[in-house]
Amino acid sequence: MWLSFYAMGFMAISMGLIYVSRHKLSNRLLKFLFALIAYSLLIFSFFAMVYLVFSGPTGGAR
Repeated sequence: MWLSFYAMGFMAISMGLIYVSRHKLSNRLLKFLFALIAYSLLIFSFFAMVYLVFSGPTGGAR
């Protein structure tokens, strides 16, 4: 459960970082760093969600 919350938070953070890097920054190095961090978080959250979806329910409640 916590992994899904972290993944959704990372998606929201990456969305904000991409917006900042494309529209608010003029320094090319900072633009690159913000975009690199954003895409790294997005890729991590993608793999976390894939893991969560394919691991399935645990079957704890009967």
